[in-house]
Amino acid sequence: MDNFEYHRPKSVADAVAALKKASDGKLVAGGQTLIPTLKQRLAQPSDLVDLSGVKELAGIKVDGKTVTIGAMTRHAEVAASAEVAKAIPALAALASGIGDAQVRNLGTLGGSLANNDPAADYPAAVLALNATVTTNERTIAADDFFKGMFSTALKDGEVIVSVSFPVPEKAAYMKFPNPASRYAMVGVFVAKAGSGVRVAVTGAGPSVFRVKPMEEALARDFSAKAVAGIKVPASGLNADIHGSAEYRAHLVTVMASRAVAAAG
Repeated sequence: MDNFEYHRPKSVADAVAALKKASDGKLVAGGQTLIPTLKQRLAQPSDLVDLSGVKELAGIKVDGKTVTIGAMTRHAEVAASAEVAKAIPALAALASGIGDAQVRNLGTLGGSLANNDPAADYPAAVLALNATVTTNERTIAADDFFKGMFSTALKDGEVIVSVSFPVPEKAAYMKFPNPASRYAMVGVFVAKAGSGVRVAVTGAGPSVFRVKPMEEALARDFSAKAVAGIKVPASGLNADIHGSAEYRAHLVTVMASRAVAAAG
């Protein structure tokens, strides 16, 4: 690990100021990805701006038909929230299945989204629930936020402040986890709302994506059998020692069917 300047601001404005002054600054949320990257010297930032002291970035608020979660809210806090469990049970369940206990008690919602790991769980919830990401500069719709592997719509100096999740009529998340890392080899989040049905897949491709044929089928018949015969093309999907692209394509259909069944 190389030398760097360490900053622990107390406000979002101070964090942004420190980030803009740095020649190559990085934000630290939970540090679950960044710290190992630094140890391996895959990243050599000039400055680290630690957001853990910015209290305005943490917290959960349920207002009417919307659940708003601060960017620095830990996964364990979402998993344990009675308010989240009542409003969007699938979101609380998703958070409870992220990594292990240590990861859940350190990792944050904002950090997960900003990093946009191909196998992260939260991107599937954000996309399927049609959430809105609020930064220090603007609001970004879920469909516009995720751009590709480890890539988002965030600009330099832009900080995620919170994420607002509309409460759906029905929703569920099912994933096939890697037995070691607990990352999703394939995870599927299905949500039904007044505006329609959305199906978001993580782990299978370079970035989270929606499956329109499944959404259309579920809009007509919200049942597991409606998606059981829909296959996702393997072309362009991830392939590694844990599973081929064809295997992941098969898992998308299986996990989607299970998610719909769980949603009721």
